[in-house]
Amino acid sequence: MVNTASECGFTPQFDGLERLYDERRADGFVILGFPANDFAGQEPRSNDEIASFCEENFGVSFPMFAKLHVTGEDAHPLFQELGEPDWNFNKYLLDREGRVVERYGVTTAPDDPELTERIDSLLSRPRS
Repeated sequence: MVNTASECGFTPQFDGLERLYDERRADGFVILGFPANDFAGQEPRSNDEIASFCEENFGVSFPMFAKLHVTGEDAHPLFQELGEPDWNFNKYLLDREGRVVERYGVTTAPDDPELTERIDSLLSRPRS
């Protein structure tokens, strides 16, 4: 899971996220994108505009959800449970049972070896 914004300096991570998804989705890996405008107004677009921007500029084919809040009192219950991100493009790695097993900050690129090795390790585990 990743909180996103289309006007963030880290927006190019969409490319790496899409590659990560494309390379591992046959193994059951899914990326869920959650746009939010909670950091410096970096997601001013509507849901339709976000979808078009992500698909046209980065070829995003992984699920992108409706814009929501990820911080403060208005944070969506999902992010209240996951923990408040520090900025856009925080990555939450969940196992097959939906438990958070690791959290990676904005500066962790989608192709970071630590992240990809952890994903591959989780994908190789049988379902419980």
